[in-house]
Amino acid sequence: MEFIIKTQKGLEGTAASYIQEKLKNANTWITPEGYSGLIILKTSDKKATEKLQTIPEIERTIPVNYKTKSKIEKILEKAEKIAEHIKEGETFAVKTKRRGKHKFTSPQVNKKLGEKILKLTNATVDLNFPEKIIQVEIIGENTYISIKKGEKWKKYTPEKENARNLFHKTTIIQMPYWGKPQIVRKFGEKIGRAAQAYEIKELIIAPKEKMDAQQLAEFIQGIKKGQKSRYMIQKEAYPWPTKKVPISLWDLYQAIRDKKRKNRTIIITDPKGKTINTIKENLKKDLRKSKEIIILIGSREGIPRGLFKFADYIIDLTPYITFATEHAIPATLTTLYQIYTKKIGYYSRQ
Repeated sequence: MEFIIKTQKGLEGTAASYIQEKLKNANTWITPEGYSGLIILKTSDKKATEKLQTIPEIERTIPVNYKTKSKIEKILEKAEKIAEHIKEGETFAVKTKRRGKHKFTSPQVNKKLGEKILKLTNATVDLNFPEKIIQVEIIGENTYISIKKGEKWKKYTPEKENARNLFHKTTIIQMPYWGKPQIVRKFGEKIGRAAQAYEIKELIIAPKEKMDAQQLAEFIQGIKKGQKSRYMIQKEAYPWPTKKVPISLWDLYQAIRDKKRKNRTIIITDPKGKTINTIKENLKKDLRKSKEIIILIGSREGIPRGLFKFADYIIDLTPYITFATEHAIPATLTTLYQIYTKKIGYYSRQ
């Protein structure tokens, strides 16, 4: 039996050591052809699959059904053998991970191999939730093909509602942080990363009064830097296009005057507010029907009390605990999403 073992980068040697201890006649090739996070394992141990599951350093275990040279014509020659594993009426998808330089791309393998399997079977392609996955692992000169059941753990499934449905209509009005320039910039970076991570509709920086221009500039520069770092990650990680969150500057009181319009829901998080448990049903309805959700977040001090009368909800998210400024956006939006989808129960102090 032959397996491709995937680990975190740097843990290949540790995982291989445990494999040698647990399996009989284990022959391991660590970082094959220099590719980290990989081990190629050959063993005669019939309980290998079961034993490998007991090693936490191993993230994925891929049994190899077929091995060939990394030439597209050689890979396509395996289509007939692969087709024997797919029943009539089943759904399948071809997924290719290519490492090294070749005269073809991963999408080309997916397309050509998938088309050939379709001609040989009465199965259908399902790229999202296939019953069978043909995993093509190309490692330099050698290609390893595995036929396995659909993934148990998936990022995107029908029962998970897209959080963007809520966050794309959510505006954060954030009071700026102030203090020493290097500290102000660091806080700005964290807030910028958070706002971009949740892909909100808009981030409004809103001072409540006159403040030092240099400190404000440092804060905004930090926000832009944090936003950019997160945006670059999103561009690489997501299978769909993403864009930068608009960032603007506005006086806090004027922002509230403008936003207090029909079909908007204004939320202030403050220890003086009500617990989630007491308002969750009405809040869920408003999150669903509102055209825009406006959330006011303080910084070093809370939102001025004079604005409370304009809020639809004043919420104490964690009684007896005050959030750090950089935690407010993630904590608030994550909680509201759980209300929006009604996925969680809540406990409140009475």
